[in-house]
Amino acid sequence: MSVILYPAIDLKEGECVRLWRGEMDRATVFSDDPAGQARAFAAQGCQWLHVVDLDGAFAGKPMNAAAVDSILASVSVPVQLGGGIRDLETAERWLDRGVARVVLGTLALRAPETAREACRRFPGRVAIAIDAKDGFVAVAGWAEASEVPAPDLARRFEDSGAAAVIYTDIERDGTLAGLNVAATADLARALAIPVIASGGVASLDDIRALKRVADSGIAGVIVGRALYDGRLDLAEALGVLAERQPC
Repeated sequence: MSVILYPAIDLKEGECVRLWRGEMDRATVFSDDPAGQARAFAAQGCQWLHVVDLDGAFAGKPMNAAAVDSILASVSVPVQLGGGIRDLETAERWLDRGVARVVLGTLALRAPETAREACRRFPGRVAIAIDAKDGFVAVAGWAEASEVPAPDLARRFEDSGAAAVIYTDIERDGTLAGLNVAATADLARALAIPVIASGGVASLDDIRALKRVADSGIAGVIVGRALYDGRLDLAEALGVLAERQPC
């Protein structure tokens, strides 16, 4: 199975930022030009972009629409968007505006039937975000913890028609602590849905480790801070993922 690398563009007040473990008051601004950042990633050969409306995740509604629209107008690569999508109408509006895939997290936990309806109504264009802290799902911009184990929520969407499950280890996100490859691979093996890994990618070693377990069902990896601070070269990472595995 090939693994797709998704460069992350996290939006806060119209700027590209990275958070530390999802904490909004620990944001580092990397660019005030989201469209320019999207063009830069596309020029380096990415196949997809992963965009998050961080303000929207906390507010429960889109808050960075202008920045998202500027990204959509600037690149031809497909965009996966999450943050503040809490109903079918919002999901449909974004898909109509050019987003290739919407990401549902809070909705998947709080209103799973609505999330499942979105998967049915927009087949192949909905991903389910499973954001885990100490193994349990967190929602509303990770500000609220639940008592639902991450694998349990993922299994509820096995037959939903979801395009993918995005699994994020919150404790590692934005920390450059290294991807939790083992937990991600375990989840992927337990599911029929493709899994996209997220949280903590720091270097090519993480990309290589992920590729070694790609047969577990891991279909992609989201990378943020490591790309912005130069620890990981996007073109080089894409090259590693494109290499053929030895027989």
